[in-house]
Amino acid sequence: MQKLKTVYGQWYIYYHILPKPHRHSLGWRIDSLFIETIEAVATAGFLMREEKLPYVRYAIRKLDTIQVLLLVLWENKSLTSKQYILIAQGVEEVGRNLGGWSGKLRKENSPTKQERK
Repeated sequence: MQKLKTVYGQWYIYYHILPKPHRHSLGWRIDSLFIETIEAVATAGFLMREEKLPYVRYAIRKLDTIQVLLLVLWENKSLTSKQYILIAQGVEEVGRNLGGWSGKLRKENSPTKQERK
């Protein structure tokens, strides 16, 4: 969660300096997706182990969409290469963490694991 908050903080700075046409379209959508991702991760953090996986998967889907939209902003020169790399690397790291969490939850919730208990 900490890395996700850090990446969002970086994004938030860049969001406010995006060119106006992109700030109110792609920028707004990326911001909304970040917030939805934070909500999903926070929710998953408070649920029982068996209930977490759908929220983690939802967060992963939102991060994938963020990556694509960030690429569009960069391709349209609304983000510099340095800005894009900084945010994209952070998003990628969060995605790897969520992917690991998802894999762990799938293993813990698998039928063979449940039978052993």
